[in-house]
Amino acid sequence: MEQAGIGVAGVLPSEPRRMTLTAPQTLEDLFAGLDVSAVPQNATSPILFGSIPFDPARPGRFVFPERTVRRDRDGATWLLRSRDGSEEALPPAEPFMGPGDPSEPFGGMQIFPEPPPAMFERAVATAVERIDQGRLRKVVLARTIRVEAGRVLDPRPLLHHLRSVEPDGYVFAVEVGAGRTLVGASPELLVRRIGREVWANPLAGSAPRAGDPSTDRENAARLGSSAKDRQEHAIVVEDVFRALHPLCEELSYDREPQLRATANVWHLSTRFHGVLGDPSVTSLDLVRALHPTPAVCGAPRDDAMQLIGELEPIPRDAYAGAVGWMDATGDGVWALALRCAELHGTTARLYAGAGIVADSDPAAELEETERKFRPFLDSLRWG
Repeated sequence: MEQAGIGVAGVLPSEPRRMTLTAPQTLEDLFAGLDVSAVPQNATSPILFGSIPFDPARPGRFVFPERTVRRDRDGATWLLRSRDGSEEALPPAEPFMGPGDPSEPFGGMQIFPEPPPAMFERAVATAVERIDQGRLRKVVLARTIRVEAGRVLDPRPLLHHLRSVEPDGYVFAVEVGAGRTLVGASPELLVRRIGREVWANPLAGSAPRAGDPSTDRENAARLGSSAKDRQEHAIVVEDVFRALHPLCEELSYDREPQLRATANVWHLSTRFHGVLGDPSVTSLDLVRALHPTPAVCGAPRDDAMQLIGELEPIPRDAYAGAVGWMDATGDGVWALALRCAELHGTTARLYAGAGIVADSDPAAELEETERKFRPFLDSLRWG
């Protein structure tokens, strides 16, 4: 099911501690308590869209849209109006003809790595030292590229382009502040809750795709047998299991990591499926139990968060946080905000991270971030 919000009927007060919902009446209060005039209590399937920062102690942004366009699994499209509670089927959409021709590739004088590559490599070396000292098992370090486009960047054509490149990804565009929009195509489902059923799909460990089929298969096979990548992945799987198991009366997952292909990257993937023991647990409760996973932070979580604060000079803000939606029943879908950029006027800030474990090599981790930057840097030409 796909959802898109149009307009803003209300913005939820975003004190993080108020986002942990454990009782049905609290969930009802969440929607009824919006600062919105004339929103009826019987509005059809009200949707709350949200962005939760990487640091869960910081406030997120939760928006109740005036209208929601919903595409069901069977392809039917519906328009939900919040103010009068009406719902109507929309005719099949006209084929989208594309966002037009891309702009010229960005030149060297428009691209500014932050931090510089050598500084990132030193940060990786420091992280490996901390891991060797036994202070933590894994930490995810991120770096950014600032792009001065020389034109106002438009998230709409960029969003359409990302959808065409990554049709199976979680494509999103969400306001994260005044004039700032986070746009991306994440490969990673944090959690989905429909009724009492729960799904999660953590990814960790990656290798490049290749145009030559034989080389591409070799890259995938090398990733599948990599002790370093399997260790990195296992840390994430353990953490997701620990978070979901107390909330589920049934929980199953892939016993061996699977290979998952995106347009540009191979990933190690583990799929979880569970059944909630308490049906009042909402999708947002599940986000709070899981986030941030070792896929974007590290393990142990508190030690990894502290090291990230020491070694990363640019705040992550919404990058590596959660983006998604929840309806009034508690159902919802939340993805990790990866493969993304924050647009602000003529400037874009691209983000990429790498999971650091004991066997990590600073040069190889730098190259991993470069691999992740390249496709989005090219996609940004459509913005």
